[in-house]
Amino acid sequence: MGGSSAEFLSQIIYLSITIAFCVTLYILVAPLLEGDKLKKRMDSVANARDTMRQNRMAQLESEASLRNESKGMARDLVDKFSLEKLLEASDLKDKLAQAGMRGQAPIYRFYMIKLILPLVGLGFGLVFLILLNVPGWSMVQRAAGTLALTTLGYYLPGALLKSKAQKRLASIMEVFPDALDLLLICVESGMSVELAFGRVADELAENSVELAEEFQLTTAELSYLSSRRVAYENLARRNNHVGIKSVATALVQSERYGTPLGETLRTMANENRMMRQMAAEKKAASLPAKLTVPMILCFLPVLFIVILTPAAMRLAEAL
Repeated sequence: MGGSSAEFLSQIIYLSITIAFCVTLYILVAPLLEGDKLKKRMDSVANARDTMRQNRMAQLESEASLRNESKGMARDLVDKFSLEKLLEASDLKDKLAQAGMRGQAPIYRFYMIKLILPLVGLGFGLVFLILLNVPGWSMVQRAAGTLALTTLGYYLPGALLKSKAQKRLASIMEVFPDALDLLLICVESGMSVELAFGRVADELAENSVELAEEFQLTTAELSYLSSRRVAYENLARRNNHVGIKSVATALVQSERYGTPLGETLRTMANENRMMRQMAAEKKAASLPAKLTVPMILCFLPVLFIVILTPAAMRLAEAL
């Protein structure tokens, strides 16, 4: 019995030593077999970045090809009459981008419309005001009306473009502070700036299509431009608002001086939220002044009629 117990104990010890030796050997040899994990991870990130860059470039090329196909007669007309020099506007491209129209096709259409509308106003004035004299005005009045229609046709495209840009910017600024909060969460969770902008754009697609589009464009520019500063400056130029400009400036400074991006985004989100609140308070403060004229024209006459009519009826019966 004693010999069998000693033999069994020796087998257990031998088996334990063998297992320990195998585990030690595996721990020493496994890293050599796996290679450099860090290098593999960096290579995978680089490959993913290259893939994203190629996809963005392919998307932009497809959009550019579609825009080139849609030029047609407008481009020929602008080139034929040299409207770019005649109606030169240095910041036209930025204004069109602020209204959500990018590429060369909107520029040619704008120049064509700005040429056609004054001619239409002039023709309408010559036919209906001067030749036919439909309203029965004097010659001075007819000439002034024709000149007014021509001037209106010249300035109307710019006014409509400005109005569209303001409406688009207002819809963007409603959700911009929330977008900065989402961007802060993505950055602090370990995402890169490119992936963070893309993820926030996907999340905001239902709430604000305009802001999602701007973030997607920024993601594309961050992917293929050599400097992130240019992408941030393009974002500020496409959206002419002091809040977005301050965010772009802060991102550029964070990129240049290495300041923490999370703190920058948190500060900018708070500032833009305060700006949104101040804008709402400003609108609320101006509401009584805006309601004065409608109240005088609409409410007070009705109120006088309701109050004075019974008295007038009783006075008429008494007389």
